[in-house]
Amino acid sequence: MPRPSLPAADLARMVVFAAFIAVLGLFPGFYVGASGVPIVLQNVGPVLAGAILGWRRGVAAVLLLLALTAIGLPLLSGGRGGIAPFVGPSGGFLFGWILAVLVTGLIVARSRKRRLPTMLLAAFAGMACEYVIGVPWLGLVLGDLRAGAVQSLVFVPGDLIKLVLAAVVAGLVHRALPDLLPVRGDRVR
Repeated sequence: MPRPSLPAADLARMVVFAAFIAVLGLFPGFYVGASGVPIVLQNVGPVLAGAILGWRRGVAAVLLLLALTAIGLPLLSGGRGGIAPFVGPSGGFLFGWILAVLVTGLIVARSRKRRLPTMLLAAFAGMACEYVIGVPWLGLVLGDLRAGAVQSLVFVPGDLIKLVLAAVVAGLVHRALPDLLPVRGDRVR
């Protein structure tokens, strides 16, 4: 008999993680320089979602949060919501969250041992994905790709700290709940 496509426990985890990422937005971002992109705690949420929920459930949680934001709920840091954050300087970083959760989740789901080195690799790869989309987007908004790259350097020290903390938290969660994700599960079809 086929397994239900969206069991209640999976749905609950996705909704709770979307809410968790929204709660991370309660910590106000602060602006450094003239890029128009705040330094926030919220960008670690997609990395944690991928590392803890896996790629499918993590992507669903991030898409839920972004959809609720797009319809106007003030779920982003600083109480931002609506379409404006998606088309402004931080839009690329928001779209980067989708790739970040996907890559982080794939790395964790395909690993046999979910220990700190794996979690660090997954968190670093996920955070790098945010930059891969966010930095060129910022450069396009600013009209200067080099300026976008230079102004994004201000985020690196804090993001390195956040990804280490995310890796530690995800490792502890997997140690406490070893069956949270099936080993080598969540394969792309």
